Amino acid sequence: MKPIQSTPTLILLFIFNLLQAQYTDVINSNRPGVSRSAFSVGTNVLQFEVGPFILKEKRTPPLRNEVSGFGVDFAARYGLFFEQLELNVEGTYQNDTKTYFSSIPFEEDRSNFKYVALGAKYLIYDPYKNADDKPNLYSWKANHRFKWRSLIPAVSLYVGANYDTKYNPYTASGIEGFSPKVMLATQNNFSGGWVFVLNLIKDRIGTDQSDFQYILTLTHSFDPQWVIFGETQGIKSDFYADNLFRVGGAYLWNANFQLDTALTFNTKDTPSVFSVNFGASYRFDFHQDKEEEEIDNGASVMDGGRRKSRRNKANKTSGSTIKKQRRDSIDFD
Repeated sequence: MKPIQSTPTLILLFIFNLLQAQYTDVINSNRPGVSRSAFSVGTNVLQFEVGPFILKEKRTPPLRNEVSGFGVDFAARYGLFFEQLELNVEGTYQNDTKTYFSSIPFEEDRSNFKYVALGAKYLIYDPYKNADDKPNLYSWKANHRFKWRSLIPAVSLYVGANYDTKYNPYTASGIEGFSPKVMLATQNNFSGGWVFVLNLIKDRIGTDQSDFQYILTLTHSFDPQWVIFGETQGIKSDFYADNLFRVGGAYLWNANFQLDTALTFNTKDTPSVFSVNFGASYRFDFHQDKEEEEIDNGASVMDGGRRKSRRNKANKTSGSTIKKQRRDSIDFD
């Protein structure tokens, strides 16, 4: 990849423009973690996120057993009507073999969706929307100092429904059909490429497997294409309880394509969990900015062409260097 020169002025202007809307010029993926960003993908953006994984679980106390298998996490996201609104479908499919170590060991082959959910997420508060945060073109220090305002998070609300099939080996007995799911998601974008996401989730409401979950994710971009993350996930229900930890990273291949990997583990033996995940995110970007809308509504095509030419020239000038700065306003997890 050829190095591309840029100027601090162009970088700062691009950052300021990004803070005015949820849509970003580079992909905004929830991966490689499992938390959900407070922001949507942007109107008329269709995005797919997928992550095959291999899994190993081992229970050592009485009723000793082991689980070995593979699966895939998947999600489809679409921004509809408003910048704040996103529709999505997501889930996990798993195929494994569970070995029971009793007086007569035996194996059970299992496969099904661990969960499938359809829902909508809406940004109810965006602290960056009306912020008077124009860049200081003469001071690098002024633009990178800590801002107390960054402690106020963006907040979104998710409402959806799970669908569970009958006799699913990954759910409690009697769980089937549709059940409600709600989530509160917050996101803080700090200077220096740090992003903190919090999810509070109530799942399968009104069933015998009504889970409560919290997810805390911290990501950091230290390079134009690279980001690392750490995450903890707590799960509590009468059917299953655990504290899971994840570490990993992602690589931005281009503006619409991201690759990622992560390790998942816990600290208990009822059962112990270890998983390796490799994933990818790709978006089909049909987003139309306000300038293009003005052209469609009767503005001069020639003027629109000149604006597009200037925008493309600015993009080429800034190149991959500004992608690092954009991480301040998007989430990789």
